[in-house]
Amino acid sequence: MDFEQLRTFQQVSRLKSFSRAAEKLGVTQPAISAQIRSLEKEMGARLFDRDGGKVTFTAAGRLFEPFAEHCLQCQSHIVVAVNELYRSARGEVSVSASEATSLYVLPAVFAQYKKHYTRVNLNIVRAEHQRSLEMVINREVDFAIVSMPVKDPRLLVQAIHRDDIVLVVAPNHPLATRESIKAVDLLQFPMLLLKQGRQRTLLNHFFASFDAHPRIAMELDSSELLKRLICAELGMGFLPRANVVDDVHAGLLRIVKVEGMRLHRELALILRKDRTLTRAAQLFSEIATGGAPQAYFPPFRIPRPARAARQVIDASRRS
Repeated sequence: MDFEQLRTFQQVSRLKSFSRAAEKLGVTQPAISAQIRSLEKEMGARLFDRDGGKVTFTAAGRLFEPFAEHCLQCQSHIVVAVNELYRSARGEVSVSASEATSLYVLPAVFAQYKKHYTRVNLNIVRAEHQRSLEMVINREVDFAIVSMPVKDPRLLVQAIHRDDIVLVVAPNHPLATRESIKAVDLLQFPMLLLKQGRQRTLLNHFFASFDAHPRIAMELDSSELLKRLICAELGMGFLPRANVVDDVHAGLLRIVKVEGMRLHRELALILRKDRTLTRAAQLFSEIATGGAPQAYFPPFRIPRPARAARQVIDASRRS
């Protein structure tokens, strides 16, 4: 059973005529008869009595009619809802990002988005780099925001944020009063570092560039925890400037310049290249990237009944 059979049944029941139903749908009367016979075979009962040119319901046809009408109404509502999803900003947009990105980068993007598109639900999924990429690839989320570089031919990568990685100390730290220090001065004090990730890789390369071995007091999984431990004077550490700017303004932390150190991190908006973006997701991409809209594909439109019926006839002729 398909929607074309139901539409044919609907027209025959309304017009009480196979010929008028054929004229209405723009097909031949034999095509109408064939569809009704196929539907009756599937139902296991005759749906119409045919007495000359007069067509009336059988008991089964009368029982079947409201169900057919309901199915066609549901199908119409589905088509309208799906097409509306791609015309206006509504529904949900899901984004995977790390804890720090969720706290210090996404709020500004989300605030700007919600200011214009209030009917969209924004959902943040907190996950680290690799898990965020997996969720995008597996279509569990629409987007991820992760550090670059990202090298996967299945993914579209667009840079959206860049800031420096800076040395951060507590206000009472011996280096807090210094505007800048030499790289070798870092070796005198205990240091808190992230265990892994792009930032740790950059720092390892930096220390290796002058054959230095920092005094690592603790290695952590969370940049937010690292910041709190620096505030508690357990050591100094490196963090993206965006993560600490509010704490610096509040007097909770100090940034100390390290001569010769030029480290930065870039964040990118990631999505699958073959991802079909809803209108809501397309607009989020525009705001997050500050650039041109991403390509997206219009929804599949169900053919009009007359056209679909002709397709059925052509297919039957070819077979």
